[in-house]
Order: sequence, then C-alpha cells, then structure tokens
Amino acid sequence: MKSVLAQGPGFVMWCMVGLLLGLWPLGLLAQKDAPLQVAFTFDDLPAHGPLPPGEYRPEPIRTILRVLRENHMPQTYGFVNGFRTAEYPYQTELLREWIASGNALGNHTWSHPELDKDSARMYIHNIAENEPLLEKVDPNGDWHWFRFPYLEEGNTLAKRNAVRSYLLKEHYRIAEVTIDFGDYLWNDAYARCAVKKDDAAIQSLATSYLATADTFITYSRTLSQRLYGRDIPYVLLLHVGAFDAKMLPRLIALFRQRGFEFVTLPQAESDPVYSLDPKVAYPGGGLLLELDAQVRNVNLPDANEPEEQLAKMCR
Repeated sequence: MKSVLAQGPGFVMWCMVGLLLGLWPLGLLAQKDAPLQVAFTFDDLPAHGPLPPGEYRPEPIRTILRVLRENHMPQTYGFVNGFRTAEYPYQTELLREWIASGNALGNHTWSHPELDKDSARMYIHNIAENEPLLEKVDPNGDWHWFRFPYLEEGNTLAKRNAVRSYLLKEHYRIAEVTIDFGDYLWNDAYARCAVKKDDAAIQSLATSYLATADTFITYSRTLSQRLYGRDIPYVLLLHVGAFDAKMLPRLIALFRQRGFEFVTLPQAESDPVYSLDPKVAYPGGGLLLELDAQVRNVNLPDANEPEEQLAKMCR
C-alpha cells in the first residue's frame, strides 16, 4: 500500500471508501508505479476495408506481420471473422501466415453482427459458427479469446448476461479494449485519396491519424487514473486495413515515445481491472473503462474522433 499512501490522506480516504463500498477490490490499487504497458490487437482478419489502387488483399496483413517482426513486438492477437474465407477461400492462408509468424488468433464472430440489433440466441450462434475455422487453422492455439464486434457487449442486461454466460461456459476470455481511436475511419479515406493520387491529402491523413492516436492515449490514461489512481496495462484496438498497415511503424514509434513497453494480450489482461464486469447495458458499445465510469458516475475526459472530416476527404 506504499504507493497508495504516498498520494496523501485525501486519496487514501477516497480509496478506503471505495473498498468499503465494494466498488473495487484491493488488487485494483496495486502496481501504481508499474511501467506503462500496451498490447496491440487487430480486428477483422483476414480482410478489412477497401484497398488503394494496385494493392492486393494479402498485402495489408503481410505488411503488418513484417512490421511486427521488425519491431520485435510480442505475440499479437488477431480477431477473425470467418465469413470472408467462405467468399474467398485463399484468405484462409492469411490466417495460417498469422499463426506461422508466432502470433495468435481469437474469435470475432463469423459475420461481425451487431449485438444491439440481434437476439442473444442469434449472436451466440454466430460466435459458434466461427469455431470450426479457428480449430482448422489453429488447432493447438489459445483462440478462446472473444472480441465483441463494435465493442457492443449488450444494450440490455438480459442480452449481456446471456452472451457472457455462453462465453463462460465455453471457456472464453473477453478481449476487452481500453484504447481505441477509431483507426478504421482512415482506411476508406486513404483508398479514395490514393485513387486521386492526392499525396498532400494522404500526408494530412497520416498527421491526423497519429495526432488522434496520441489524443486517445491521453484519454485512456486520464480515465484510468480517475478510476483506479494508476495506469493499467492497456489493450489497443486496431484493424488490418491498408492505412493501418502503412502507419503501423509510426504508431509503434509513437507509443515508444510516450514511454510504453509492449506486452501480449494475456499479460495485459492479467491485471485485476480486466476481471471486472460492470454489469451495465451500454448501447453502442464502449471501452471497459467507459462502462466502469458509467457505473461509478465518473466523468469521461474530452476527446473526439475526426469522423466527419475524414468522411469528406477526397470526395
């Protein structure tokens, strides 16, 4: 408790009230002075978003794998939507390449449905439908990690509880997200600007991509401090899009500049914060931190994704 006591009597009183009220276990206050850590994760394998002219579907994933290797990144999880392999069977080989590179796969449902719109029964069927593909390409892997599409964990408590009960019964762990800057928003704009060969616009996209990532690093760190009085090990959400692949070296460099070291998803989610279930319906989805903040009535920091600006780029 030394690191907690060092914050002063007011902070200690705040912590003790939280403990007495059962708002968080003692373990959530541990490791305050631990180094900054982040696990990179990628959604929508084996394919995400449009491609610029002259680029073929395998290239984004192969570029991502090369950059991860060149930067000595730890094992990285990629979350799979299997329906693309039914349309394009050759893409199954991209999943095998991901595994052969020393990385891991997880379940992202078969067809990326929205839990807010589907019944729990249909959604659970969609999770199970993805399993034969994962078993086929990664028979010895730890693929029982589940990432909710759109981060929608249930817009009603009944739906949320039904899906979580299924995941628990099938021995899944939930791959929660604690940093998300909407990286997917840049992929469409990049493809449009590449068609027009607008190099200035592409440079502008790169600048805004990194600036927004930096803003949301601060957003999540600020929220973590408000909730737990410390930095947790963070989990970053990315996608296997063409612009993500192009920007990955600079994104890794940004996290290094901000003092982060890189860890695996299981390492990050061994922190007790990731064992929390806020038990709250949250339409539209959100970070684990945001759900917990709603339960505790903690204000969210200010941060915005440039969605409207990106939608207008190179039209």
